Amino acid sequence: MISGSKIRLERWCRWLLGPLALALFASSAWAFDLPELMSLLAKQKNGEARFTEQRFVRGLEGPLDASGTLSFQAPDKLTRRTVSPRAETMTVDGNMLTLSRGGRTRTLTLDSMPELLGMVEAMRSTLNGNAQTLQRYFRSTLTGTSDKWALELVPIDDKLAAQVRSLRLNGKAGEVLGVEMEFIGGDRSVMVITPVRGAS
Repeated sequence: MISGSKIRLERWCRWLLGPLALALFASSAWAFDLPELMSLLAKQKNGEARFTEQRFVRGLEGPLDASGTLSFQAPDKLTRRTVSPRAETMTVDGNMLTLSRGGRTRTLTLDSMPELLGMVEAMRSTLNGNAQTLQRYFRSTLTGTSDKWALELVPIDDKLAAQVRSLRLNGKAGEVLGVEMEFIGGDRSVMVITPVRGAS
């Protein structure tokens, strides 16, 4: 025969643990994760944006400011056009990087500079929603929700890790709205990105 106190205890346990189990299940099953973010980003095949950037350099008083435009064409073409403080254009297309400044142009292959390739892939693979390539170079930690997320990237590659401590990208749904880079030695850059609507 089951005592009344035992029945009451079981009822209390069901009452307490039922909602708790449901909450735990919901938080794990529907948590915003990297595959979901990559899926949202991959939908944006092309895009244009304006950017402002501040570079904080040890030994210099005040930040170094830059501004210009960014454009991306899936799967692997990324262009940065700096307007201020001086005009220059950097284009990455596949394995080729082209830098134009003051009427002079220089071209090199990314695989000849592994640390530069890692930096490019941090942005390009995120924009392209390519988690496999991204995780080849970085250990990633995603926080937030689809409406406001932050993706922290810590280099795995030794050459890149010798120069870059971490990158932090933030955004909303399939848009990257900011990039913060922290370099070994204390330098830091903060970029704010404003998408140009209807450009994709």
